[in-house]
Amino acid sequence: MRSYNPDLTPPWKRSAPVPEVPADRDLVVEEVTTGFCGAVIRCEAGTVTLEDRFGKHRVFPMEPRGFLLEGRTVTLVRPSRPAPARPARTASGSIAVPGARARIARAGRIYVEGRHDAELVERVWGDDLRIEGVVVEYLEGVDDLPAIVAEFAPGPDARLGVLVDHLVTGSKESRIAARVTSPDVLVVGHPYIDVWQAVKPASLGIPAWPTVPRGQDWKTGVCRALGWPENTGAAWQHILSKVTSYKDLEPELLGHVEELIDFVTTP
Repeated sequence: MRSYNPDLTPPWKRSAPVPEVPADRDLVVEEVTTGFCGAVIRCEAGTVTLEDRFGKHRVFPMEPRGFLLEGRTVTLVRPSRPAPARPARTASGSIAVPGARARIARAGRIYVEGRHDAELVERVWGDDLRIEGVVVEYLEGVDDLPAIVAEFAPGPDARLGVLVDHLVTGSKESRIAARVTSPDVLVVGHPYIDVWQAVKPASLGIPAWPTVPRGQDWKTGVCRALGWPENTGAAWQHILSKVTSYKDLEPELLGHVEELIDFVTTP
């Protein structure tokens, strides 16, 4: 008696086999249906969790031919052995250096506009700054920025980086920043009225930062709109307590702080 293959699909219609790849932690893949690209952070029975470069998480079923790896279709499977431990990281996302001592302070500095800005930078980049020997100081404002820069006397061995609030085209801050022309000074800024807005609303459990009418103190208006006590100092401490890493901050601030650190520390 003849035996027949139960699969009656013609050979030319059958899908070519694809490799099976263990969903090891940190493996970067793209889900074929949505195009979501990220690193594997968790693999459970039948599902895999990916994290993209903005810190967003998505969970996908590990379907056959469900992912792209370096442009090639693959089937993710559960790893057969425990994933290696990930290196410890600082709040900024840098690889931590256990036991590293703070470097002697450089002549260069980073100036930020306001105490809250300085506290936020310390919260996320403090470990990195101590290893690099970079001191962050806060300004009461930028109205006298050209005079402040002249007093600092920047040079190739003493660079100065400045982070300015609400540095957008046509603003007072942009006009002041344009007056600083030294090649040893880098002035950058974020588009927010105040550095509070650089914290992602989702990290605070709110849908969005409220719009405050012109003429009102912005921070007080935010507290009123959110139903918080009108104590801006206490409100800031609440906001700061919700920031545990760079993932809680908007990209517009992250990129510019990293730029300032690179500028001050690069010979």
